[in-house]
Amino acid sequence: MQITGAVLEQIGRRRPYAESTPISVARVELAEPGPTEVRVRIEAAGVCHSDLSVLDGNRVRPVPMLLGHEAAGRVDAVGTEVTDVAVGRRVVMTFLPRCGECDGCRTDGRLPCGPGGAANNDGRLLHGSRHLTRDGETVHHHLGVSGFATHAVVDRASLVPVDDDVPAEIAAVLGCAVLTGGGAMLNAVRPAPGESVMVVGLGGVGVAALLAAVAEGAGDVIAVDTLPEKLDLARRLGATHACTPGEVAAQGIRASHAIECAGHPRAFETAFAATAPGGRTVTVGLPSPAATAELSPLTMTAEARTVIGSYLGSAVPARDIPRFAQWWREGRLPVEHLISRRIRLEEINEAMDELAEGRAVRQVIVFDE
Repeated sequence: MQITGAVLEQIGRRRPYAESTPISVARVELAEPGPTEVRVRIEAAGVCHSDLSVLDGNRVRPVPMLLGHEAAGRVDAVGTEVTDVAVGRRVVMTFLPRCGECDGCRTDGRLPCGPGGAANNDGRLLHGSRHLTRDGETVHHHLGVSGFATHAVVDRASLVPVDDDVPAEIAAVLGCAVLTGGGAMLNAVRPAPGESVMVVGLGGVGVAALLAAVAEGAGDVIAVDTLPEKLDLARRLGATHACTPGEVAAQGIRASHAIECAGHPRAFETAFAATAPGGRTVTVGLPSPAATAELSPLTMTAEARTVIGSYLGSAVPARDIPRFAQWWREGRLPVEHLISRRIRLEEINEAMDELAEGRAVRQVIVFDE
């Protein structure tokens, strides 16, 4: 079938992207789903730093590539071996499928799936298939999803069903922002009741981590960012303190645990320096592969510190997405506050500028019926 999607044509074009237009909105041919695959009509898709990191070259991927990995929609076709998801069901897409058999899949979310990661790097789906072409040329899949399109074919392992009462925009952000930030708070930071938590970087992932900390009843929740408007948002969402990195350093602010969500080495250093003795510093951001940070091994030893990397929130999507959906349903996790702007697919280059300049929390592409 013919679909419309946002195709990254070239990596590394100059900013502003609204002028250099590295992404084109193009007609693409989408093949029918294979035996273990599902076709989804996309309803909403979030714009994330992991999309930007392909655009700016920090994550090398094959091009042309149909971007988008945080999305939700309704199933409109299933492969012959898919028996547990019906046509018409709303589903959340998750960017790291789990084969369920490799060593990584046996770690209860601590490590990513090996075959799933390899497929993502190659621009294909979990079991090796590719379904996108344009004028006879292969268009690569982004993180097993390619959700910046009217339709997508994905492996069944990349989907988590949700009930119809979860709106599409909410369902979309559950699949990456909430799963990464909220998941890391629950699965890696794991604050005990009353322990304080610092969140460094208040994009979609950081705000999701903050919301999860508040929902879990952490003690002081300290939000850190360079932009005043993001600090104001953090206060409205339950942060007990909101400050800049400079204020953290100048005032010697520390927390029981800290989570870095900015994907920048200086943010990681801020989080590490502000972690109290015996605490955990968790990093979920994805900086440039060439980025480095300075840590004190003596501090780690003398203060019995732990540094943890958390990919996709150390989550098991099939377990954690329904939990976050229930928290939203109960009013404990108001993730609608992550959505800073709703856009059309044709505004994708401008949306990448907003993201690169740090102004956006979560922009969501909304597709017409």
